[in-house]
Amino acid sequence: MNVLTFTALVSLAGAVLGALTARRRGGNRLDMAQYAGSFAILFALIGLFVGIFIMRVQV
Repeated sequence: MNVLTFTALVSLAGAVLGALTARRRGGNRLDMAQYAGSFAILFALIGLFVGIFIMRVQV
């Protein structure tokens, strides 16, 4: 699995987690969209750095 695939999967997981978090807190559709976007960006950045770190350690 390359870094971009890993980052995309982690970003998707973050979006789902963000939407579920907003739903649990009683948010409407716009709240869920905002949480999903924010979590997706945050998880994508974390996933990118973790993926790069894993690739650097393997070499």
